[in-house]
Amino acid sequence: MHAGRVVVAAAIVRDGRVLVARRRRPPAGGWEFPGGKVEGGESDSEALVRECREELGIGISVGARLPGEWPIGSGRVLRVYLAELPAGEPACGPDHDELRWLARAELLDVDWLPADLPAVAVLADGLIGLPCPND
Repeated sequence: MHAGRVVVAAAIVRDGRVLVARRRRPPAGGWEFPGGKVEGGESDSEALVRECREELGIGISVGARLPGEWPIGSGRVLRVYLAELPAGEPACGPDHDELRWLARAELLDVDWLPADLPAVAVLADGLIGLPCPND
């Protein structure tokens, strides 16, 4: 895939919860995993690190990619990676107006953007080992 055709997102996991962000701009009000477009010369991991620094003011460690990639319109595909937050606290930047840490059982409690729903399903099904209090 060419640069600009791949969009990457980070499912940042800490203490059994995953970070989600609510969009400030269109489509406003929808929840998503933070991330953005892969630029020319960047790997998926490099783009995720850059995007999380720009959007949330944090550094992340990128882990395994969730199984699958999903079309998101305009010839783009979404790839979602697990990530860890070694230190610090994320803050809302120009793209988001609210952040939440959700447990696996809470993943469907927010109004997700359609593009992120397949990745949410992977996480909700427990395919990546995100703990659930009832497990």
